[in-house]
Amino acid sequence: MFQRRKDIIYVILAGIFITNALVAELIGGKLIYIGDVVMSLGILPWPIVFITTDLINEYFGEKGVKKLSFITAGLIAYTFFLLLIGLQIPAVKGDNLITDEQFTAVFGQSMWIIVGSITAFLVSQLIDVTLFHFVKNRTGKKMIWLRSTGSTVISQLFDSFIVLGIAFWLPGKIDTKMFIASALTGYTVKLLIAVGLTPLIYLGHYVIEKYLAKDGK
Repeated sequence: MFQRRKDIIYVILAGIFITNALVAELIGGKLIYIGDVVMSLGILPWPIVFITTDLINEYFGEKGVKKLSFITAGLIAYTFFLLLIGLQIPAVKGDNLITDEQFTAVFGQSMWIIVGSITAFLVSQLIDVTLFHFVKNRTGKKMIWLRSTGSTVISQLFDSFIVLGIAFWLPGKIDTKMFIASALTGYTVKLLIAVGLTPLIYLGHYVIEKYLAKDGK
């Protein structure tokens, strides 16, 4: 039983955060074209992660985000561990059934991708929370857009290069030219999305403040 409305807010935001982070990791092995440049499909759920990270930062502080980030990293590792076990179990043979080859093609991501994903996630989250509170301590409750977008601008630069570097460049799956172009393109796309979603940050603040006001918090 939740004791406060703020507890409910945290559970909801944490659920959204974890779900989108997990989905991003599961679909991250698929590379797509943005124009002539290759990038990971895993960028799609990240705008929602941006929003929930900023809202958790705002209402639950640095410890709240760090704790949730480490829990999420653990859950991502656990998910990959279960998939690894599932890959070893033979599939039932039959028409219109998923084969071992099909399952492996979708979920059989290499250890490089797993390590790259978890490393990039943790590094970017820790950078994001540090910059967010650095700006907030100097601006107070004003300039929400600056701490939200500003922290994302820097943290996602690291995320874009780390995940592609470990998952695809180090194993030799892409060359240096494609690595740099793909990382910069992915970063640009995430940055544009983050800027475009800034109004949703303000909407989230408004909804949460109204909800908490009913609890006298």
